[in-house]
Amino acid sequence: MLGNILITRVRDGLLDSKKQATLDEAANGARTAQEAFDSADRSQPDVYDTLVPDLVRQLSRGGGTAGLREVVLLRGPLVTNPRAPLGRSSVGVNATDIPPALRRQVQARGNQQWTYSEIARPSGGRAAVVVVGSPVVLPQQLGTYELYFLFPLDKEADTLALVRNALLLAALGLVILVGGIAWLVTRQVVTPVRMAARIAERLSAGRLEERMRVRGEDDLARLAASFNRMATSLQRQIRQLEDLSRVQRRFVSDVSHELRTPLTTVRMAADVLHEARTDFDPAVERSAEILQAQLDRFEALLADLLEISRYDAGAAVLEAEPTDLRVIARHVIEAMETLADRKGSDLRLVEPGVPCIAEVDSRRIERVLRNLVANAVEHGEGRPIEVRVAADDDAVAIAVRDHGVGLEPEAVGMVFNRFWRGDPARARTTGGTGLGLSIALEDAHLHDGWLQAWGEPGDGCQFRLTVARRLGAALERSPIPLEPLDSSRRVRPLTVGQPYRQIRTPGSVDV
Repeated sequence: MLGNILITRVRDGLLDSKKQATLDEAANGARTAQEAFDSADRSQPDVYDTLVPDLVRQLSRGGGTAGLREVVLLRGPLVTNPRAPLGRSSVGVNATDIPPALRRQVQARGNQQWTYSEIARPSGGRAAVVVVGSPVVLPQQLGTYELYFLFPLDKEADTLALVRNALLLAALGLVILVGGIAWLVTRQVVTPVRMAARIAERLSAGRLEERMRVRGEDDLARLAASFNRMATSLQRQIRQLEDLSRVQRRFVSDVSHELRTPLTTVRMAADVLHEARTDFDPAVERSAEILQAQLDRFEALLADLLEISRYDAGAAVLEAEPTDLRVIARHVIEAMETLADRKGSDLRLVEPGVPCIAEVDSRRIERVLRNLVANAVEHGEGRPIEVRVAADDDAVAIAVRDHGVGLEPEAVGMVFNRFWRGDPARARTTGGTGLGLSIALEDAHLHDGWLQAWGEPGDGCQFRLTVARRLGAALERSPIPLEPLDSSRRVRPLTVGQPYRQIRTPGSVDV
């Protein structure tokens, strides 16, 4: 934009200067011609025939500030005297180079007129010129002639081209300068920011010793120093939390192992008392039964703590083999049927008519499913519970659906936390330890699988376990939707059916 403005201003200045010079020189030339015609020796009959060619040659050679020029002398339209000389022109032009519109203006107004035009070059091509015309009168009533001067604009065009090239070079230099400044700014500003981003990524990946390099005392240096202080503080706090977590895991592992020996001794004594409880009075008999039940809960808690300590220590071992997950689901439902009857819930198994084979550790998958079904029975409010098995080409899934109290939205993200309870005041009848879902989640992760929860207050819950058919394969989707099809936002709730009845579908569920 700026270059165009400069070019336009330079061009207009050159043309205005050229126009003024040409008008002045053309006026001088017209006066010279008029004086020559007026002072000619009229006693000679052919004086104008000789004077006109000489005058045209003289005027074309006389270049002033306007530069070189060509001259054309033409008869006016009213010249009819046979003694009037013919028109003449200099070597480089002819009468056809004079614009007809300019001739009409000179003839109509009778004074100096000008215009821009183009003429053909003898060597080829065309050249821009300024054409200035003026009337001249020949004595002895020979009539009015038209004298035209053609001033080429070659020098102006060369000057304009020189200015344009200079502006282009200046623009190129400016671009290079701006590019250099931008590179410098990028190096001074953007590079440290990118370095901070890379170091932040390394910190998030666990490389807590990474720090930014501090150079100088500018704002970026202060930013780097602040970033390093923040990283040091985070590293210290994370190390403290890791040490605390390590101590806690060690404590849980040590306590769990240390309690097994006295628990075994207490269990032996409790078994003796429990077997002889009929010989005691009713109060002691009841105490023996309570002791036996609480020892069962204590042993379950110890077993869960030991299992958690194995996961924390990375000592959990997976013994995977191809297994039909429908068989595991049947075993779990058969084992939990008595508990479901006591709670008044109906257990239903929905499975496809084809095997759902996956490479899994059957003991761990059965433990996961047992935990899910036990939770559904505990919190199902005596309503039906559905266990669904489905498979596709890549994965096998088991979903446990209940219609009990459900979960609040914020509880869905906490349900797998250790010792978390949705309602601490709720009466517990199944003797849970608060670690079942945590262990189930670890078992799912050990299989590189998913264990997910969905819940709505008053509409129950659904827990979904998804594992790949081939151990270690990446999961992309599950054969069962996480939100059940019978949720209140979709259709009516599930109708009550017969206890533990198998519903076979034609094939695997695909969503």
